[in-house]
Amino acid sequence: MNVENAQVQMRKGILEFCILHVISRGEVYASDMLEELTFAKIMVVEGTLYPLLTRLKNTGLLDYKWVESQSGPPRKYYILTPMGREFLTSLQDTWVELSESVNSIILKTSQTNSVQP
Repeated sequence: MNVENAQVQMRKGILEFCILHVISRGEVYASDMLEELTFAKIMVVEGTLYPLLTRLKNTGLLDYKWVESQSGPPRKYYILTPMGREFLTSLQDTWVELSESVNSIILKTSQTNSVQP
């Protein structure tokens, strides 16, 4: 198995959660989302982000509004719907449980490996 493929799959698995979390803080423009995700080393490109945003909107988790821009065409700002907030809360609960479980396994492995010569 290729480690890079495994890393990509791990990132894809949490991308939706990260996007919803970014949007939960307030109205956000897609390029600002891309910048924050990239800064956090969650590598994503426009070709991945926009279809995901469309899917999340079509499922009722997101909405958007157009805001006039003084420096060009109107901008689309994304916001969570009430259903999106509930969904994010469920994902947050799952994330906490999952990260505790994974950390438990990792810490146990680290302790075992550090004891052996």
